[in-house]
Amino acid sequence: MSETVVADFVGRFHTTDVTSAEPVSGRILLSHKRLVLATGDFKTTIPLSKVIDVNLGTVPPALAEFFSDTVTIAYSDGDSKLTAIIEGKGENVERFKTVFFKVVLSGQTVIVKHPAKRGGRVTDAGDRKMKLKLSEGTLRLDGNGGDFDIDLGSVTSFSREKRDLGGKVRPALSVDHASGGTTLTTIITLPNNRKLNLLGRFLKLEYSELMEELEDLEFTEEQIEALVTLYSAGGRADLSQLLTGDVTETQIILDQLRDKDLIRDVDGAMELSAKGQAVVSDHIEDVNM
Repeated sequence: MSETVVADFVGRFHTTDVTSAEPVSGRILLSHKRLVLATGDFKTTIPLSKVIDVNLGTVPPALAEFFSDTVTIAYSDGDSKLTAIIEGKGENVERFKTVFFKVVLSGQTVIVKHPAKRGGRVTDAGDRKMKLKLSEGTLRLDGNGGDFDIDLGSVTSFSREKRDLGGKVRPALSVDHASGGTTLTTIITLPNNRKLNLLGRFLKLEYSELMEELEDLEFTEEQIEALVTLYSAGGRADLSQLLTGDVTETQIILDQLRDKDLIRDVDGAMELSAKGQAVVSDHIEDVNM
């Protein structure tokens, strides 16, 4: 490739050019324009402009027995939808996923409304054209009206919806994320549906990792009550605002929540962490169902 290579490693993969049922070993190269998977016998080239989806761990049943940790890339080839499956080990898969999304999405001009909501209340924020940048664990928006970051570990929910942005109703992503003890909602739209789908997939993968961490945790009614009380207080409060009974019992509950990384101490007060925000959001959704 004549363009600059941003990733170059040896691994196992399977594409439509592989004649056997099993994956093959070869070289994997990524530039800002294309992904190339090559062996001594063939080369599969995937233009990044044709990529329509990226997923982790999703392998067709016929190939599942041959792979462990994978990145699956779906792309269009004329009227056909094809896939390339790349295998890596643990952190290598996560690192390649981040680099791949960064190459595909970084630098895009987007229309943003931030924050569209603060603590659930609609704001008067206007639309802004900004530049989207991705780095490990962070979605950054640069430009008109001031830069800001969204910590991907703080995303508590997101959805796709139609919004009036830039004087036109467009498909957009509504992203709820924890910031300073409260929940902010940021609305983002990209210039085309394919790129919006890829950003949605990226957020879904990051959000799924947070949800997997929460699935391993168990909560008592008292712990949930303390989290909801803290949320109702704006996401940050001191001990006196959380007392509903015995001081010692309340302190034990708060210590348990700290141990689970659901709250943290900030400037002499307690603040919901991103995980805590996500737990409260799930609880409120369950109550409203």
